[in-house]
Amino acid sequence: MKSYDLIVIGSGSGGSVTAGKCKKAGWSVAMIDSRPFGGTCALRGCDPKKVLVGAAELMDWNNRMEGHGIQSEASIDWNELMKFKKTFTEPVPKKKEESLNESGIDTYHGKASFVSENEVQVGDETLKGSRILIATGAGPSKLNIEGEENFTYSDEFLDLEELPKKIIFVGGGYISFEFAHVAARSGAEVHIVHRGERTLENFDSDLVDILMEKSKEIGIQVHLKSSVASIEKRKEGYTVTATQGEDSFELEGDLVVHGAGRRPSLDMDLEKANVEYDKKGVKVNRYLQSVSNPHVYAAGDVAATDGLPLTPVAGLESHVVSSNLLKGNEKEVEYPVLPSVVFTVPKIATVGLSEREAKERNPNVKVIHEEVSNWFTYRRTNESHAAIKLLIDEENDLVVGAHLISNEADELINHFATAIQFKITTKQLKKMIYAYPTSASDIAHML
Repeated sequence: MKSYDLIVIGSGSGGSVTAGKCKKAGWSVAMIDSRPFGGTCALRGCDPKKVLVGAAELMDWNNRMEGHGIQSEASIDWNELMKFKKTFTEPVPKKKEESLNESGIDTYHGKASFVSENEVQVGDETLKGSRILIATGAGPSKLNIEGEENFTYSDEFLDLEELPKKIIFVGGGYISFEFAHVAARSGAEVHIVHRGERTLENFDSDLVDILMEKSKEIGIQVHLKSSVASIEKRKEGYTVTATQGEDSFELEGDLVVHGAGRRPSLDMDLEKANVEYDKKGVKVNRYLQSVSNPHVYAAGDVAATDGLPLTPVAGLESHVVSSNLLKGNEKEVEYPVLPSVVFTVPKIATVGLSEREAKERNPNVKVIHEEVSNWFTYRRTNESHAAIKLLIDEENDLVVGAHLISNEADELINHFATAIQFKITTKQLKKMIYAYPTSASDIAHML
């Protein structure tokens, strides 16, 4: 049995910061991962996804400008695009592990399972840790439907060598919509089956309606209030049977992709470690320490905290864990304003309060809601689906919520996040002179 000051389970953002800081402080550190080292974001999430989205953006831009100075018959070569994507992902595991080893961190490949409160089994080895950090992220939720084994998952979608002609996405969240926008612009027939009345429920409904219009325009067929009952494998492809009220319908597809939410990855015999958890993750105190086992901490998507399941949040929590490990429990996690973006084309972004939340707190909140596709920023590229919704606390002259849809939304939302976080008044924002013409130079006009 090998003993360490710290064992980290997971090699993504939630574990890497803590591992590095503790090693630098002189601790003996081990890191375990059942998958290639590097974590979800770098290998099978944010980064490779955005490479694909870049191609979809180029297609959309070309199509919008056709007849306005651009003559193009461009198309996406899926196989070539995936080869380009691999130039980002394939080097990561080797570089990551080499970097860890060079710093003196021992790496272990395999599934981690607890055998006691401070011992972990990986392969044929048992490791003992004075402290153990669980940072295993999240995986697809179990849907308990017939034929669930026929799903293709997001990481597998990102490794498809060839794009199927007809794809069915189950669930109307960000994974389904981001991949659907890429697949549709790559020539696939795309369906999204969603059991709720509206998709992307964490985003402003008025702006989601605009995204739905654009989705329909590019050929994505969205089936609302439809619950998938079964997925049946055929000789060629799959049949998805769904219910819509008292009626049922079938869809035939070459691929059925899971996009119906994610849950903490906790398959590691936590009961043997006396680690309490629920569907939100490991139950932790305000120092991100297990409420039932003081040897164990948790960070990222696997921890039951108020943080959003985003890579920067995992990194933030990992910083807090490292501080508490090295200095004793003294640092509580404080979440800043957290902007969130769906990387469809156009993108939809949000930060701060929703319109409903803002009005519940202040019935007199000012709502600025405007379609802006006729503004120069968007008209110069013939962008037809662009809108803003800003929520202003007029008494204190502060932005309390911002919701955007456009191809500029991902960068523009960060300005509003800064304003909300540091309580910059609208009067101050209007005084700011940005480089012109840029999307940020529109902020004063928005307000």
